[in-house]
Amino acid sequence: MKIADLAKAIATLKSEVGDLQLSLKRAGEDREEQSKAFQQLVTEQRGAQKLLKAALEILSEFYFIQEGQEPAGPPPPGGFKPMKKNAQSGGVMSMIEQIIADAKAMEEEALRAEKEAIGAYEVTVAETKASIDEKAKDIATKQGTKAKLEEELVETTKDKDEVVLELEDLAKYNAELHTSCDYVLKNFDIRQKARDEEVEALKQAKAILSGAKFSAFLQSA
Repeated sequence: MKIADLAKAIATLKSEVGDLQLSLKRAGEDREEQSKAFQQLVTEQRGAQKLLKAALEILSEFYFIQEGQEPAGPPPPGGFKPMKKNAQSGGVMSMIEQIIADAKAMEEEALRAEKEAIGAYEVTVAETKASIDEKAKDIATKQGTKAKLEEELVETTKDKDEVVLELEDLAKYNAELHTSCDYVLKNFDIRQKARDEEVEALKQAKAILSGAKFSAFLQSA
């Protein structure tokens, strides 16, 4: 029963270790997917920021004219109005700057999330491996105990077989003795009567040999 219980416990532990290893594998796969998504997000946000900054520089050069300052170069030809600051430039550029700021914030948030995800993954890996190691040690201990019990069972079974054989021999001898005793008990009265008669005959013979009259012997007979 102890061996069976240990075998069951070992099988349960092995199953739990298998589940933990599978969980660890899936956690690694999930972490890999998260890392890929993070890299893609950061790449996209940094690319967007780069493009938007380039666009912002172009717009700044296009719209920027300080008040009261004539543009560099020759004056505009007849029929053209002098260049002035575009009224809509501030709104467009502010919008682009806000998009750049949002992209930067998203990048920073992604970096924080990635750092936290890496930390959580490392904790999960450490805890899972520790649990696997603990269960592996428990399995090794139980396997050692089970092996020892199996050796003891082999020896005990061998001893039991020898005892059973000895008991069978004793039972056979007992049967033989019982048969002999039954015969003795069954014929005890007959043998006792015969022995009494033999004793009486011996007494009479002794009396004759001692000088008793044969006639008295006949009368007593």
